[in-house]
Amino acid sequence: MGLIQRVIEAQGIPTIGISIVREYTEKVKPPRTIFLKWPFGHPLGEPGNAAQQRAVLHRAFEALREIQIPGTIIDVPWQWKRKTYEAW
Repeated sequence: MGLIQRVIEAQGIPTIGISIVREYTEKVKPPRTIFLKWPFGHPLGEPGNAAQQRAVLHRAFEALREIQIPGTIIDVPWQWKRKTYEAW
């Protein structure tokens, strides 16, 4: 994903990545990324947990505005089975 992000960004379109494998993200160095320490295959959260998925997307869009230095990775400290999420 990070390689595609760089091509899109070269056209002037800002991007944000959502990573669950930090090692790969650090090697590829995408322009902007949030990292969640969650199970492989679930970057947006638990299946059927719409509130959790909306929270991840909201955090990603916040990071899109926040990150000023290319290659920045923001660690999102949420636990996998977090119980409550703000309504967006």
